[in-house]
Amino acid sequence: MSNLGDYRMYAVAGIVLTAGLVLLLSRHQRERILSYVHTSSRGRRTSTSKTPPRSVSPERKTPTDGPSVDYKDIFPPSTRENLVKASEFLSLSQSNKLNAGEIDSALFRKGIIPFTADFRECGPSTYTPTEVSIEEVQALGDFPNYAELSGVPLPEAYAEFNIETAIARPYRPLRWTYHQTMALTKMENDWWLELDKNYKSRIVEREQLFEKYGKMVLDYLPGSELASKELMEMVLQFLCARYPQYFSLSKSAAEGYVFHNAIMETKTVINSMHPLHVLLHNVPEDFAIMLRNPEDGFYYFRAGLLCSALGWNVSTKIGLQLKQIHEPIPDYKEKMEFSMDRYFSRLPTSRPIQRGSWGLEVDKPLFMPPGDPHERYRDLQTPDLPLSRIHLRVDWQTLRRLPLSGSIIFNFKALFTPVEEFRHEPYIPALLSKILKEGKKNLMDYKNTWHVEHVVLPKLEEWEKEQVDRGMVEDNWEVRTLDESPWFPRWEEQWHRCQNF
Repeated sequence: MSNLGDYRMYAVAGIVLTAGLVLLLSRHQRERILSYVHTSSRGRRTSTSKTPPRSVSPERKTPTDGPSVDYKDIFPPSTRENLVKASEFLSLSQSNKLNAGEIDSALFRKGIIPFTADFRECGPSTYTPTEVSIEEVQALGDFPNYAELSGVPLPEAYAEFNIETAIARPYRPLRWTYHQTMALTKMENDWWLELDKNYKSRIVEREQLFEKYGKMVLDYLPGSELASKELMEMVLQFLCARYPQYFSLSKSAAEGYVFHNAIMETKTVINSMHPLHVLLHNVPEDFAIMLRNPEDGFYYFRAGLLCSALGWNVSTKIGLQLKQIHEPIPDYKEKMEFSMDRYFSRLPTSRPIQRGSWGLEVDKPLFMPPGDPHERYRDLQTPDLPLSRIHLRVDWQTLRRLPLSGSIIFNFKALFTPVEEFRHEPYIPALLSKILKEGKKNLMDYKNTWHVEHVVLPKLEEWEKEQVDRGMVEDNWEVRTLDESPWFPRWEEQWHRCQNF
């Protein structure tokens, strides 16, 4: 936001002058500058666990029905300027192949990598959507400096982390008034991938799901080779930096890169399997790879490892465009389709975002394809259903662009919390009760909480009154989204106590 008074006149004059200068540039240069202007933001406070990140929801500044846009001519922000920064530890022959200078627009457009092409079979002058040539990709080699390439620093080492006692942070992404928005906030870099004491059992469960369901949980289409490799390498680099007491990478002439996992007591030879299988055996989170189609400029789901989907799976979504994936979601076409297409087209590598979705489940269903027996719980209200079996399921999600392939990665982890814990979480009973009773009908029908409301609502109302009586919540509190969202007041004290900090 600009200051008041005379500063506004200077700002307007600056904008007019800038616009005049932009008109003097080539079309390609104008596109890059305008893309930067649209996606850049002023300095903000660094997000911490105590300061919830600001919302960057694209729908806030987007009309319901946006104009028709030709995304074929819109490319993501270039990452060329980061190539030199990433070349610090490369050999001279490798670094000489990296050139951070601007490339010719006509050559770039002519050489853009085909949608289904394997980068290993492309010529050196082929370019990815972020203006990186295949020659440069190959010069960077395996496990390049993705922190410099993306502009997202590696996480701080989590020295006090203990896999035996760790629990996930208590995400409560509850909002009131409850509208259909993406509710995006800046991603906390240290928490991109968050492990907890269920790590071992969840890895085993995911491996068993793949053995049973195959391509319903893991699949990849032609053209996703570079993005799959890039994602896997970025994930492993993150784990080694965040949890050095448990993960490390080594390299030998005989095996190449090897990932060492002290929790599972395994080592993974990277080149011995597809990158998504490396993730399957070592990372208890889901990943969907979205690629830009040069024929229309839209993004399509081209590869994924998804073991935590309810009512859908990789097989039902792979190959679809972004808007096709979200067709079942209420109000998506009317309120979000245009803004999300535009957001995907402009998302820079340096600004990953996060959000959460939630639901109420009987037990802890992780993967539930259509027709799964567990679906029967959603069709009726079981009279004798005990409260102890009802859980809040939060899918904590992140979205980020990869610097080399230009692909967009959607990833999430499923977290389960017994509803009984809400009794000790200030404001949460009142907030959830309000949503369940007064939320917009089509949204609540889609969320499908009816099957447990007969058990949950009476307890929430009881705890809401109890929290007021105990002074945890002020009397006559007007229900609204909490300032601490997606958490609640004093959550860190409880979280630390549960881990014996």
